Amino acid sequence: MAAFARVRLVMLTSVACSTLAACGADDIASPGTGGPIIINPTPTPTPTPTPTPTPVSVTPAAGCPTVGGGTLTDSGTIANASVGSFRVCTLPARFTASSTLPKIAGLVYRINGRVDVGFDQGPTEETTDPTDVVLTIEPGVILYGESGPSWINVNRGNRISAVGTATRPIIFTSRDNIQGLNTENSSGQWGGVVLSGRGRITDCAATAAAPGTNACERQTEGAVDPALYGGELNTDNSGTISYVQIRFSGYILSGNSELQSLTLQGVGSATQIDHVQSYNSSDDAIEVFGGNTHVKHFISVGAEDDNLDTDVGAKANFQYGILVQRPNVGDSMIEADTDNDRDGNTPRQNTRVSNYVFVQNSTNSSSNQATFLLRGGTDYGLYNSVVVSPNNSCLRISRTQTASGTQDAAVDEFGAPLFRSVLMQCGATKYIGSNGVTAGDVQAIFGTGTNGNNDAYTPTLTNVFVNGATETAVTPFNVSTLNGTTFNGFALTRAGFFDAVTYIGAVSGASDTWYQGWTCNSATANFGTTNSGLCTAIPTT
Repeated sequence: MAAFARVRLVMLTSVACSTLAACGADDIASPGTGGPIIINPTPTPTPTPTPTPTPVSVTPAAGCPTVGGGTLTDSGTIANASVGSFRVCTLPARFTASSTLPKIAGLVYRINGRVDVGFDQGPTEETTDPTDVVLTIEPGVILYGESGPSWINVNRGNRISAVGTATRPIIFTSRDNIQGLNTENSSGQWGGVVLSGRGRITDCAATAAAPGTNACERQTEGAVDPALYGGELNTDNSGTISYVQIRFSGYILSGNSELQSLTLQGVGSATQIDHVQSYNSSDDAIEVFGGNTHVKHFISVGAEDDNLDTDVGAKANFQYGILVQRPNVGDSMIEADTDNDRDGNTPRQNTRVSNYVFVQNSTNSSSNQATFLLRGGTDYGLYNSVVVSPNNSCLRISRTQTASGTQDAAVDEFGAPLFRSVLMQCGATKYIGSNGVTAGDVQAIFGTGTNGNNDAYTPTLTNVFVNGATETAVTPFNVSTLNGTTFNGFALTRAGFFDAVTYIGAVSGASDTWYQGWTCNSATANFGTTNSGLCTAIPTT
C-alpha cells in the first residue's frame, strides 16, 4: 500500500505540473497545499496611476448682464489653471448713464483701454450740464485691466460708487493676475483708477490762468485725450471708494508718465475714500493733485515709486495707514510738493497724516534721498506715526519756503512742517537739507525730544505693523483738534474726520483688526486674510 501511495503521489504531481504548464526549478509543489508556492516571481508591471484632475471651482457665467449706460461686450472666457474659467464682459469706452456692475459668479469685467464715467462737465455746475453719471460696483466684483494703458476715469461732475465689504472687497487688477501668471514681483500691468474733480489746484495748464480758480485746469498725467480736472469747488463729490483692492497697476500712458493705483485729482471733501489697498504699483500707491481729499484706512504694499504723493496745492488728510515696501524696491514713503518751482502759487499744499506705520525695507532708489521729502513750499503735519527706515535718511526738506516758520494767510503759508508724537528709526544721516535749508534746520523742525518725537527709536512692532511695548508707551497727539479748521478762508479738514485716539501707529495691538478680511496677503506683509487670500491669486467666490 505504501508503494502504491508513492506511485499515486508521483502521478498526481505530474498531472499538476502539466496543468500549470510546467514546474520549473523555482516551483515547489507541496502535498496538501492545493498548488505551488511561487519563489522569485516575474515582476508584474506597476500600473500607471490615473492623474487626479485639478478641482475646478469656477465655471463661466452664461453671459453678460445688461447695464443702463452702455453695452457690455461678451468677450468669451478667460482661464486660470488653478481655479477654472470666467466669463469676460468688456466695459464700454464710456458710461453715458448711471449703471451698476453686479456681482455674478464666474464673471469678471474687462477694462480695455480708457473707460470714462460720464462726460467732463467742466469746473462748475451748470443748469445745462447733462445728468450726472454714477458707476456703481457691487461688493465682490472683480475688474481687470487689459495689458497696456487701460484705466478708469471718473470725469468732473460724475461719481463712482465702488463699495465693497470687509468680507467681499472689490478688486481692480490685471489680466495676468486673473490668469494666475503673476509673482510677488509683478507690477505695472495696467493703468489704475482716476477720480477727476473740481477742487482748487495750482500749476495751471493755461499759463495766464490764476491758480485756484475755475480757469485753472490740468490734464491727467500721460493721458493722450483730454482728461481734465480743477476748479474752485473744494467740497466737490466724486463718489465713494470703500473696501477696495487695486493690484499690479501703474502702466505708462505716454512718455514717462505712469498712473498710480489711485489718482485723486481736484477731488473734493464730499468724496468718501476708505479701506483701500494698493498692491505692487509700479509708480505711486496714491497721488493727490490739489483739491480737499480725505482718506481713512489706507494700505500700500510694494509700491515702486512713492507711497503717499501729494501735489499742486492739495489740502489732504489721512488717518490710519500701513505702508510697506518690498525689499530693494521703491522710493520715498512720502513725497510732498505744493507747486513744483512756483512757490508763490496758492493754494499752498497743507497735508495732515496721522496714525501711520512706514516700513522702508531698502535704500531709496532715486534722487529723493530720504524716507520723507517735503519741498516746493509745502505745509505738512505728521502725527502719531512710526517710521522704520534703518537704511535711509528719514527727513529731507528742500527750499526755504517749505521750512518757513512764518504764518502768512496772504500767501496761504501755514508755517513750517509739524511733527507730533512721531518715532523714527533712521540711517546714520538722519536729516538732509537742500536749496537753502540746512540739515540742522531740518533737525530743529523735527525736534526730537519734544512734542513726543524721537529720532533714536528702536521698534518693538510685531507682524511688521502692530504696536509693541515701545509704541504703546508714547502719548498720542489729539488730532481731533484739527477737525473743521480753516485757513485763508478755506477749509483744511472737514468736521469729524480725525478720530481722537489713545495710541500712535496704525494698529494699537492684537485686538485691533481693521486691516483684516478685505486685504490680500504677500511675503512682504501678511494681514491674516482668508477671504481674498494671496495677492497673486484670485478669489473664487
